[in-house]
Amino acid sequence: MSSIKLKYGLDEKPPLIDTLLYGLQWLAISLPTVIIIGKVVAGLHFSDPGFQVNYMQKLFFVVAISLLSQLFFGHKLPLILGPATVLLVGIVASQSSGMAGIYSSIVIGGTILALLSITGLFAQLERLFTSRVVAAILILIAFTLTPTILKLILTVPQAGMEFFHFCFALLFVLGMFLANKLLTGIWKSTLIIWALIAGSLIYMAFIPDYQWFYGLEYKWFSNFLTGAKFSFSLDIGVLVSFLICFLALSINDLGSIQSVGRLINPANMNKRITAGIAVTGLSNMLAGFLNVIGTVNFSLSTGIIAANGIASRFTLIPAGIGLLLISFLPQIVAFIGNIPSLIIGIVLLYIMCSQIAAGLIMAFSSQTFTFEDGLILGLPLMLGIIVSFLPSDALGVFPPLLVPIVGNGFVVGTLAALLMEHVIYRKKEI
Repeated sequence: MSSIKLKYGLDEKPPLIDTLLYGLQWLAISLPTVIIIGKVVAGLHFSDPGFQVNYMQKLFFVVAISLLSQLFFGHKLPLILGPATVLLVGIVASQSSGMAGIYSSIVIGGTILALLSITGLFAQLERLFTSRVVAAILILIAFTLTPTILKLILTVPQAGMEFFHFCFALLFVLGMFLANKLLTGIWKSTLIIWALIAGSLIYMAFIPDYQWFYGLEYKWFSNFLTGAKFSFSLDIGVLVSFLICFLALSINDLGSIQSVGRLINPANMNKRITAGIAVTGLSNMLAGFLNVIGTVNFSLSTGIIAANGIASRFTLIPAGIGLLLISFLPQIVAFIGNIPSLIIGIVLLYIMCSQIAAGLIMAFSSQTFTFEDGLILGLPLMLGIIVSFLPSDALGVFPPLLVPIVGNGFVVGTLAALLMEHVIYRKKEI
């Protein structure tokens, strides 16, 4: 029996109008993460707006194909997905190694993840990720993205505006938390997209000459796959860094699938988990071949289902089709990609605060939280922060092969968490 009262069950097909309306809701929930993470990564790779738009088009395509594949061939659950924040950490830390090394590593990571799931070996790795390790990883993702968030917030249209940006960011993020407390239902679930819209409009009021309508010169329809090329490059340091990121991604994926499974209690959950993680691996392979960031399932779907009682997977099909259509419309992609960097940084800050909250919930889920638990979390977090803020001059004297590993705060923190949990403070088996 389901733990909540459902209006439409998992395999029920609502009337067409209801399907379209709920599909628009899922689309509205999907868009912000694609826009935010996509804009950040596209900005890391390219300074030319045209290349950034092309990157965003490919990302929309990958997210759409991933979502539709999960609904028909994967876990077949009402789970929304989007770009994986943990892979953003890897991309940020591996910028100096070039795109070929980064996306070749994502292809390899996706391949290994799919094979581990299909062969059943994933269950062996799962045992490494205790609640303390998972808590450290969730918090590490947020902490190690701090330099990126800071850069977004302090990217100013003209010199001398840094203080204004800082004050704007502080007030607006507090306003988002206030809205999160006061809003309910669909309004609360779609808070991020309203924050993007409202934040952009308010910013435009202060900066009237902001070029919001840039990109209208693009064609309405364009095939972004024309001229797309994949160059394989094996960089061992980058690969090791991304394999650790994929370990964290797989646990995130597993947790998201399980959270929806506990909510609606579908049949054959073991098969759904295996198929879902396998499709996630294949989706990341596709993303790597197209030179874009990979995807992961999001656990936020549980809150949406609990709020509206709609667990039908068929209501996500219009959302997938909508994302697919957007991927071929560069004017639309360019328009929504013109959201100011300040607003992107603020919303990413809000999302990362939620990530920290999830990590703390995981850390304190047991009845007692000991000093030893604090140490197991404390060292990885401190190391992650220190490495994330290492100056480029210091990294320049590191051995090139090790830079993507020891220069990645998330990787160093995760390895420290595993070392503290399974070696230094290993619990004796009774």
